[in-house]
Amino acid sequence: MKKKIAIITGASSGLGREFVRQLDKKMEMLREKNAGTENPKEKPNDILDEMWVIARREERLVKLRIQSSTALRVIPLDLTQKESFQTIRTMLEGEAPDVRYLINAAGFGKIGSWKDISIEDCDDMIDLNCRAAVDMTQLALPFMSRGSSVLELCSTAGFQPFPYLNIYSASKSFLYRYSRALRVELLGEGIRVTAVCPYWVKDTEFIGTAQNTDNSAYIRHFPLASREKNVVRHALIDAELGLPVSTPGLVCTIHRIAAKFTPSEVMMGIWAILRRL
Repeated sequence: MKKKIAIITGASSGLGREFVRQLDKKMEMLREKNAGTENPKEKPNDILDEMWVIARREERLVKLRIQSSTALRVIPLDLTQKESFQTIRTMLEGEAPDVRYLINAAGFGKIGSWKDISIEDCDDMIDLNCRAAVDMTQLALPFMSRGSSVLELCSTAGFQPFPYLNIYSASKSFLYRYSRALRVELLGEGIRVTAVCPYWVKDTEFIGTAQNTDNSAYIRHFPLASREKNVVRHALIDAELGLPVSTPGLVCTIHRIAAKFTPSEVMMGIWAILRRL
């Protein structure tokens, strides 16, 4: 029988780490429930044998493995480097697992005008937020089957252009459109694709990393920011329901609706006011 796995990128911190924790809790509950059945060896499709956790910081992944009741395979890779994907390809082709979840949570953003952000950061944002997510999805899909879920961590920033967050918002818009189209392609195969589009998340490293530029004063405050536990909990529920988009919070839900009917120039004008508050 094929090993059932989840693959989570960006698993060393923030939303990626929280996805690992919440999936682990879900698996623990399912294992306890299954243990009381007449034949506990016949595991349901949604009980994972292992989670493959991918990030650059190996020591954090090792710590996460110690805390997890589900087996974690630590895969320390930098997904901005193309050779990392050859390692993943070799692992998948060698073991041919049944990938039940693919969660592309690796990503980062930078706040500032065009002159405040280095070319290296520009390239890394595009590589990690766009290319890495697509490459990982392309590699995993041949090993996914009916009932599997792909969660692409997009952002409410993908719903409109955002001056002084322009590359990040453009990269998330790319991932959002890619996810929406891929979902339609995979409908007949029964593989669910959900674009997860949260608002600011206050208890991750994202805001601190985004502010680490020559001038991040263009965005002064981050009001009504979400918490990672709530974002992940809503995202997993929405993916289970097969929703094409998960907006885990009131602000991102309102933003999604408003962006559908309001010209981009007007939305950017509203943003120019809000970012100064």
